[in-house]
This record gives sequence, C-alpha cells and structure tokens, in this order.
Amino acid sequence: MGIELELRVDQAGARGRGRRRETVVRASHEHGEMLALALEGVTRGRLAQIDPYRDTRFTDQDAQAALPEVAALVRECDSSSRKAALLDLAEMLEDCVATPGSRLWFIGD
Repeated sequence: MGIELELRVDQAGARGRGRRRETVVRASHEHGEMLALALEGVTRGRLAQIDPYRDTRFTDQDAQAALPEVAALVRECDSSSRKAALLDLAEMLEDCVATPGSRLWFIGD
C-alpha cells in the first residue's frame, strides 16, 4: 500500500472547445509506502479524508488547512523515513496553496 502525490493544474482544452484538463506539474512517488504508514493513524482533520486505497483530491483550501496537521505529525514523528515522507507532503501542500487553480491528488493503491 502506498500513496503517491501529484500536483495538477487546470489547463484550457485544445482548439478552444472550452474543455479543461488537468496537467501534472509536479509529482512525488518516492515516499508512497512511508506516507501511507505516517497517515494511517490520523482520524481527525483534513488528513483523515485521505483514502489510501482510492484517489483523494485536495483544493488549495484543503491544502492550507492540512499544513498545520502535517507540521504536528512531523513534530511527533520518531522515524526518519516517515518524517521525510511528511516533509515531502508539506512541500506539495505548500505548492498547492501557492499555485492558483491547482489540486493535490493523493493516488491510493
């Protein structure tokens, strides 16, 4: 089981048809298993909404709300590999907050 991360941004569709599509602007696949383990005990807040078996999408507002939750997990973390996964997640959340029209996708196994 693992959770991969993709930061996606809305892009205008081809030939001006008004269709929109999402483009992956950044991805993280390095810490998937450790991220899933680091989040498995979370039962409250935005991070509790992440389903390790299905895809979950965060808006920039969700990402903003999740940042203090991740910071708390990092402070409590006793494993260097889990801490690295959480710090990677924090960077992706910060990028989502800073990028208009973006969504952070948690790709579950």
